[in-house]
Amino acid sequence: MRIVHYVNQFYAGLGGEEAAGSGPRVLDGTVGPGRLLAQLLGDAHQIVATIVCGDDYAASTDAAAAELLEMTRDAGAELLVAGPAFGSGRYGLACARLVAAAQAAGLPALAAMHPDNPGLTEAGAAPVVAAGATSRQMRPTLQTVAAAIEKLATGATLTVADGRVARAARTGRLVEQRAAARAVELVLRRLAGERDLTEVPIGGFDVVAPSAPVEAAASATIALVTEGAVVPAGNPDRLESARATRWLRYPIEGIDSLASGEWESVDGGFATTAANADPNRVLPLDAARTLEREGTIGRLHNEFLVTVGNGTPVATARRFGVEWAAELRKAGVQAAILTAT
Repeated sequence: MRIVHYVNQFYAGLGGEEAAGSGPRVLDGTVGPGRLLAQLLGDAHQIVATIVCGDDYAASTDAAAAELLEMTRDAGAELLVAGPAFGSGRYGLACARLVAAAQAAGLPALAAMHPDNPGLTEAGAAPVVAAGATSRQMRPTLQTVAAAIEKLATGATLTVADGRVARAARTGRLVEQRAAARAVELVLRRLAGERDLTEVPIGGFDVVAPSAPVEAAASATIALVTEGAVVPAGNPDRLESARATRWLRYPIEGIDSLASGEWESVDGGFATTAANADPNRVLPLDAARTLEREGTIGRLHNEFLVTVGNGTPVATARRFGVEWAAELRKAGVQAAILTAT
């Protein structure tokens, strides 16, 4: 098969965060992890080109996937391989959106990322195979990718046995005991002190390492962001009151305070009477302006970002966080104040 490989700017050797805003480009042959993947594939398949895009551009530019897909087609690809993105959020979003676009356009595609990557749900029906959490697992991850490519080349469908983590088909099997008997057995094991055995594994909570403190707040640009669903009165853009599918932005340049009657919270998860009487309780614009005037912070960003946290899936919230980070970094913001309900 003729394969086109997608990597971000870092793995292409084009730079780190300073190059995250760079747009799509095509490189001949293999680059970075593509070299090892080509070795693992041998002579049966050829990586004919590598397409590259900066993480910020790919995660925050609506047309990025379409641009990259056009380059993929121009290179004569029979299969698009994206990643591995490991646990990187912006990179994972780019890989997932690209393979989803390719699959929708009828081009076979495959991505690789860690099962907890926030971009995973964006892949749609396109197959995604498991990668390690970091690039330390590069070789075993690419071995999984190479095996998946071999299977896709035969026209077969990837399953959990191949390392697939997105939209894998459930496979039924016969068991010796019916559900009631298994449930009683589990209860007895719990009473006996067994705590690990289960038929329904539940994911654990993420552990998020805090960012370093802002070194010079007096010269920093600070943004306000919230999941408290603060919107202009009447909710003209129809932000959901629960289970958000999107986020919005509103300008606050020249505004010193959020006036009651002009702004409101449409969050369906708490009583909003007090919040709507003084919307600054949810989005503290008045206090932030005071800090700005006093010189405690350098400047307040000229817009705030908002969504609703009520009932919003964790995977969706992760994606919002990645997109917010990309937007704020692109705008030159050094820190954000997140108010939550």
